[in-house]
Amino acid sequence: MLVKENTSESGHWYLPDGSPAYRIVGKNGKERNSTVKDAREHGLLPSVTTIIGCASKPALDVWKQQQAILAALTLPRLEGESEEDWLSRVVADSKETAKQAAERGTQIHGVIEAFYEGIYIPELPPYVRAVENAINEHFGSQLWISEKSFAYGGFGGKCDLVAKSGFVVDFKTTEKDLDKLDYFFDHQMQLSAYRQGFEMPKARCAIVYVNALQNKAKLVEIPEDDLRIGWECFTHLLAFYRAKNKL
Repeated sequence: MLVKENTSESGHWYLPDGSPAYRIVGKNGKERNSTVKDAREHGLLPSVTTIIGCASKPALDVWKQQQAILAALTLPRLEGESEEDWLSRVVADSKETAKQAAERGTQIHGVIEAFYEGIYIPELPPYVRAVENAINEHFGSQLWISEKSFAYGGFGGKCDLVAKSGFVVDFKTTEKDLDKLDYFFDHQMQLSAYRQGFEMPKARCAIVYVNALQNKAKLVEIPEDDLRIGWECFTHLLAFYRAKNKL
């Protein structure tokens, strides 16, 4: 039995009608993450982020290596501890930073999502207004739909903000200096796939970086030429993923 809705996107699968199918109730009656095997059985569609995950991410790989090195420097080997056990501790510790960052990002996304859904927030964090101002100054007042999902052409997805008038926005949380940030190639593929998925092939697309520590936000629009290149590359990754996983 499929479980359509869940607060986690760990499964990254969608039903043909666009509904999320992140979790499934297995034959043992217990709920678990959906898998490729489930996708074959139920006709689930892989998400945009799953497809993009087929490509290497050099910057992310370097960051992970740096975290592992830092963990090794701060976790001395215990007396009598085997090398294998020590390495396991180092790997676990290096992943903890990424886990905490992901949890913070999920929390910030949730607050912004609630704001755009019109849910009352007693103490609205200043970074939410920073996001609103950045979007309104760039795209003007639009009727935004938050966390809308879709299924299209063999893949599915869910985007942070969509306006039927032709705008697609995705949020990225960061603790870096916003002035130094620009969009990455992953963003070209991601946003180009979203606009195709919503059947708005000419929609303007942007990344909004959110620094909750500084209560700042920065919008970066992706040029049309880069979106076209992103879509071409995404379609090749999609064909690779579906062929590899026999979908």
